[in-house]
Amino acid sequence: MCAVSSGPSGESETPVAKLVPGAGPPAVVLDNVWKRFGRLEVLRGVSFAVARGEVLCIIGPSGSGKTTALRCINHLEAIDSGRIEVNGEPVGYREDRKGRLREDSDAAIARRRSEIGFVFQRFNLWPHRTALENVIAGPVLVRGMKRREAELWGEELLERVGLLQKRNEYPGRLSGGQQQRVAIARALAMRPNVMLFDEPTSALDPEMIGEVLAVIRELAEAHMTMICVTHEMGFAQEVADRAAMMDEGQLVEIDTPSRLFNSPRQPRTQQFLSKIL
Repeated sequence: MCAVSSGPSGESETPVAKLVPGAGPPAVVLDNVWKRFGRLEVLRGVSFAVARGEVLCIIGPSGSGKTTALRCINHLEAIDSGRIEVNGEPVGYREDRKGRLREDSDAAIARRRSEIGFVFQRFNLWPHRTALENVIAGPVLVRGMKRREAELWGEELLERVGLLQKRNEYPGRLSGGQQQRVAIARALAMRPNVMLFDEPTSALDPEMIGEVLAVIRELAEAHMTMICVTHEMGFAQEVADRAAMMDEGQLVEIDTPSRLFNSPRQPRTQQFLSKIL
């Protein structure tokens, strides 16, 4: 078991209480999070909070740490220091008697991870399973749901993403946009509290992007808590409650989409947006 320190200086630079947007407990909190790969600091003191039912879109250049931040939230990557909480509990760690964070058991990590939906760039569907089988695998194998009950739930989700008629098709016979919609249904099948999207349209042809964004837009309208890393600036402006800019492992700026895209305060945000808008 490894302890996670509170930061390079030993103290959190940004108290969690100051990160909470509005009243009530947040769904997700990152407090002074650092992550290194060898000597490379990929996350450098990242702090932000996401309220329940809020949609946060994260933008920034490639290599800025956006994907790593998502992967740390559900403990696909272990952080080096700081703290991450989902619904008030640390993910991947537990507190010992002295209040220090220790890495949790594999079973506990899997349980917590199952509460956080993750949609990857490259779909990651099982090629030997049909669309429906991909969707119900988690509820059956992890949650212990009876197969028939899971099938009814899976069909409901496939209908929600517009793919009920494709339930018996294998991924190889689906378009990229259809595969990504199946991946979204698969994530939703676990009834997550939070959904994470890592550039969900980056691997798609332009004509397929709209069908995936439409599903995410519907989730936003249903007040699903979501953090979405995206290069689709128009989409971010439309669906996000707040937008954040990351660069070189740091959170540069976070604000409403209107202010961040139309009148950014930070020179780095201004420079980035001037090249793509």
